[in-house]
Amino acid sequence: MTQINDSLNWRYATKAYNTNKKLTEDQVNTLIESIRLSPSSYGLQPYKVIDVETPEIREKLKAAAWNQTQITDASQLLVFAVPTDLSDQHVDTFIENVSKTRVVTVESLKEYSDMIKGPINSRTPDQRKEWSAKQAYIALGILLKTAADMQVDSTPMEGFDSVQFDDILGLKEKNLTSVVACTLGYRSEDDIYAKLTKVRVSKDDLIIKI
Repeated sequence: MTQINDSLNWRYATKAYNTNKKLTEDQVNTLIESIRLSPSSYGLQPYKVIDVETPEIREKLKAAAWNQTQITDASQLLVFAVPTDLSDQHVDTFIENVSKTRVVTVESLKEYSDMIKGPINSRTPDQRKEWSAKQAYIALGILLKTAADMQVDSTPMEGFDSVQFDDILGLKEKNLTSVVACTLGYRSEDDIYAKLTKVRVSKDDLIIKI
């Protein structure tokens, strides 16, 4: 059990990456698979993950992220994006996947489908984007924990201009908008933040027992 907490205590929001040390293909696949296996409300997973590998695009994104060097220096850059038009079609696609995966008819899933569509359709477009973003953040949390267990450094990032990110990545044409990013790789020996003691509230201040 202590290994779990040791991993969480080891990780921190990496500020400087070792540009010469890259993740292996197997490591990247494991990290991405952790996102794919992440829980989400209804299992709908209303988000996409853009794996940005092109150096020229990363340079543009860095400018849109107030020149934070993690964008270009980390081994991997993942951008989480959510639909701007979450609708019944997304649910229908999900239901078809459930039908195929579990070898049941779409018709037998109608009650489940209606249960999902009701709450989604009761929300405004902005509320749907906010709800989808919350699901993406669950996946981000799973990714950060998986990376820590693998001794891979990570940096969750909200500090960027999402309008510029959307333009650079061509997300508007895909009816998507960026909500959060995460860089992954290995910390630089020059990153002073790696040596700082983690600051968190005490358990007594965090937990309210009723």
